[in-house]
Amino acid sequence: MTLFTAPDFDGHERVIFVTDAATGLRAIVAIHNTSLGPALGGCRMWSYAHEADAIADALRLSRAMTYKAALAGLALGGGKSVILGDPARHKSPELFRAFGRAVDALGGRYIVAEDVGTTVEDMDAVRTQTSHVGGISAGVGDPSPKTAAGVLIAMKAAWRHMTGSDCMDGVRVAIQGLGHVGASLARMLSVEGARLVVSDIDTDRAQSVAVETGATRASPDAIHRADADIFAPCAMGAGLDDATIPELRVRLVCGAANNQLAKARHGEALRARGVVYVPDYLANAGGLIEVARTALGYDAAEADARRARIADTVGEILARAEREGRATSDIADRIAEERFARA
Repeated sequence: MTLFTAPDFDGHERVIFVTDAATGLRAIVAIHNTSLGPALGGCRMWSYAHEADAIADALRLSRAMTYKAALAGLALGGGKSVILGDPARHKSPELFRAFGRAVDALGGRYIVAEDVGTTVEDMDAVRTQTSHVGGISAGVGDPSPKTAAGVLIAMKAAWRHMTGSDCMDGVRVAIQGLGHVGASLARMLSVEGARLVVSDIDTDRAQSVAVETGATRASPDAIHRADADIFAPCAMGAGLDDATIPELRVRLVCGAANNQLAKARHGEALRARGVVYVPDYLANAGGLIEVARTALGYDAAEADARRARIADTVGEILARAEREGRATSDIADRIAEERFARA
């Protein structure tokens, strides 16, 4: 794989490969754009089938963080890191301390936080080596519930735009993925009275959340075909593609997963199907807004106010997409690009 001609390379400012023989650390840090400020983005630990998959993930995720920060009105850029390894078997405090030293060597250009496969405790280990870390136990902690809260705000705003009401009582929502964010979203929607269908590759977790929320279960490979009003992807990305989009039976897609569109053209494919799509990096910005409190120096009340404004942005993008006859993903990209290009 050649980096500069890779399909997901988008003028990234820096892509750093990190190794540490003593701990077995193999990691990639991708910094996409720092026009608005230092790059902030989580560290994902995953057992990738191929190294090329890890590089592609880092490139795609870091680009999405640039757009997410810009659309959220934050003075931050976009970055992401991935650690190659099974989080159930290959973690150690020493490994994360080694990773922390690599982050520190970037001199504040990149601020790391937790992500899929990493935890607050892992970030605490990173914190022993660098101050350029968020989501630690002595700070805002796990931002996952705030991510879920932002998704719910976006979902209700979109539903209000479509139906005239943001009441979720009786609305059928299919949730794909029940990690920290997906499970939190399920609990919030259950309180709102939504009728849930849930799935996760961890069948015990799926059963536990189903019992807790009164949801029915679907298999992971069938959840996108659920007979529902809303589909909420909260697992890994690239799930909306040529195969799954024609099988959707929903009116709205709004979830927490990053990079939900396998290709940029799939935003238009959703529009052609008559499915409203809330761009992922808009819907899932709640966690970034929370972690950014440390970097940007605002309090919990201001973070809540910034999350509430997600609803305004959803309304603006959906209305503009209708007026212009364009995909919501294209509209969101243009707005974000205008913001960081000006900087």
